[in-house]
Amino acid sequence: MLQLADLNIAILLPCYNEELTVANIIRDFNACLPQAKVYVFDNNSKDRTVEVALQAGAIVRRVAQQGKGNVIRRMFADVDADIYIMVDGDDTYDASVAPQLAAKLLDEGLDMVVGTRVTEEREAYRFGHRFGNRLLTGCVATVFGNTFTDMLSGYRVFSRRYAKSFAAHAAGFETETELTVHALELRMPVAEVPTVYKSRPEGSFSKLNTYRDGIRILWMIIKLYKNERPLQFFGAAALASLLAALLLALPLLSTFLETGLVPRLPTAVLCTGLVLLGVVLLSCGLILDTVTKGRIEAKRFAYLAVPGPRR
Repeated sequence: MLQLADLNIAILLPCYNEELTVANIIRDFNACLPQAKVYVFDNNSKDRTVEVALQAGAIVRRVAQQGKGNVIRRMFADVDADIYIMVDGDDTYDASVAPQLAAKLLDEGLDMVVGTRVTEEREAYRFGHRFGNRLLTGCVATVFGNTFTDMLSGYRVFSRRYAKSFAAHAAGFETETELTVHALELRMPVAEVPTVYKSRPEGSFSKLNTYRDGIRILWMIIKLYKNERPLQFFGAAALASLLAALLLALPLLSTFLETGLVPRLPTAVLCTGLVLLGVVLLSCGLILDTVTKGRIEAKRFAYLAVPGPRR
């Protein structure tokens, strides 16, 4: 029977100014999964992150394009492995559950296992971040399916076929949203496992901006909605346009039936334009829906071209 020790496992650490934490993470993962290779992808750190990671025994790669999404794109492109374990470089996640997450992926033939954050430390997972996560996770659940409870977790395990079929368009922290939607769109087998989440060590600071990155994540959800559900997106816009035209046209119709005249010609022209706009939007939605289905089929074939993880 195939065991974890027989597989090529890669620990992927995206890092930006994490000299205080990166050595601890490398040490902890080496202790839990001694057969795994630890890769540190440095994203233009201005401190000693690279030097500390090399001293701790990690394989260090540099990514010039700033942003976590750009780092993940390079990670999946450059690293060949059977199982990928990705974890943030801030030492807030529990390395000891990594074998459990990887074993679950292998035993159940999954493509992604998410370590959902569980903590009683208020500073580790602030109310604003918790509320924003629930709000954004709810938005994704409404559009793409209610599968995940912690969409923005930075602790994930992936199969090889997931990594090699993920296009990675995002540039920054919105990449977790894209990772989630990719799995939902291709209906991959996924799971969640509760994991302990702790505060950053003293002197280490988060790079996440609650409002700026929250807006970027929300904008990513809207873009993914447009790209993956074009008929719904453009259909809703078409319906809004047609309803606006109907509301504006009702007084004109009433006046016309009473007098036989159309005194507000500009409003009548506007109604005509809104109806035409609605027809164009609906046509765009229908055409793009066909294109999207073909694109999803192509992604599905690329996904199926790689064998899945099984014991």
